[in-house]
Amino acid sequence: MDQPSTPPLAAAPTATGPTPGSLAGRRMVLLALVVLALNLRPAAVSVGPVLAETTDGLGMSHTLAGVLTSLPVIAFAGFGALAPWLARTVGIHQTTLASLVAVAIGLALRAGVDTSLPFLALSLLALAGMATANVLLPSLVKLHFGDRVGMATALYTTAMAIGLTAALLLTVPIAEAHGGWRFGLGIWAALALAAALVWVAFAAHDRHVGPPSTTISLWAVARTRLGVALAVFFGLQSIAAYSIFGWFAQLWRDSGFSPTVAGALVGLVAGISIPLSLWIPRAAAAREDQRPVLLAVMACYPLGYVGLMVAPHALAVPCALLVGIGACTFPLILSLIPLRARTTEGTAALSGWTQSAGYLVAALGPFAVGATYDATGGWTWPLALLLALAVPQLLLGLYVSQPRYLEDQLSR
Repeated sequence: MDQPSTPPLAAAPTATGPTPGSLAGRRMVLLALVVLALNLRPAAVSVGPVLAETTDGLGMSHTLAGVLTSLPVIAFAGFGALAPWLARTVGIHQTTLASLVAVAIGLALRAGVDTSLPFLALSLLALAGMATANVLLPSLVKLHFGDRVGMATALYTTAMAIGLTAALLLTVPIAEAHGGWRFGLGIWAALALAAALVWVAFAAHDRHVGPPSTTISLWAVARTRLGVALAVFFGLQSIAAYSIFGWFAQLWRDSGFSPTVAGALVGLVAGISIPLSLWIPRAAAAREDQRPVLLAVMACYPLGYVGLMVAPHALAVPCALLVGIGACTFPLILSLIPLRARTTEGTAALSGWTQSAGYLVAALGPFAVGATYDATGGWTWPLALLLALAVPQLLLGLYVSQPRYLEDQLSR
């Protein structure tokens, strides 16, 4: 069972908001969190597998295609920063519902447009909803499961991993079976709509996560050592993740695999996070100091990178597994956000700052990897760059994995 990660203020919120504190009520909240989390990656990654077909169908230039692939980071950085304010003024459950509605509308309508600019605008709408809900999830966990942070985080990060893997692996087969890329992209709107229906009941009895008089601003978080360390740690983790999911299919194609097999290897990278997302948040929440979990996960990055430098074809499967385990710093950092704050409001502010600033840092990563690949004509130096970036990521991770709290640093 998870140890309480904060003073026992978070047990009470389970009896507030839209559900009672009963076992049945908490299970309903968990279901809502899981269906929400399932929708927090398909809007961002479903385009990648059918990017060529989509750009051809819309007559999209390479420049606009570059904008399209950059939109997830832009949305996470920009709209994610608004999420704590929306949770305070509109209400956390109504904001979550509105986010899912935005995802559903954006995904459904963009599948029917015929030109590039409306497709980009509707993609941004869907990604804005995804980014807002992404920031609010740690606060929802803190609000309803302050006494079971590890358990709740494990379930929703696993659901996120399932959504990510499903979008990577199923978009192409769905598109091929139903007439093209439009259906392959539009089908994910149905998943978002189903999740929105679950959240309607919660929005009717909303909870604001902090009165204006006690607001913790993102700027206040940015002035703390913990806030800076978490944001840069998150950014370095995201650089690795976006580079892996954006470029490793090409790496394996260059090493002699077919496009189908290369895509399956990237799916393996994503798929290994499904079982690990069940374990990592529980292991993190069960201890005061999360450094042992961090070291166990991040040790796999250098092994995977070096293996790909030496034998990208022969060692493809073990390296995919190792890199996938290293990428599980993502569920770890999502676990750390509520563990490093004492209050629901502090969690919202820390989540908003960490993810907004972190994704700004991450925006440079895939471009740097691509530029290095173009300049060198191979994968040794891009992998060396990712290996080098793992060093400061580890050092920052060791700092944020020790027991310290945002509110303590705000008061100094």
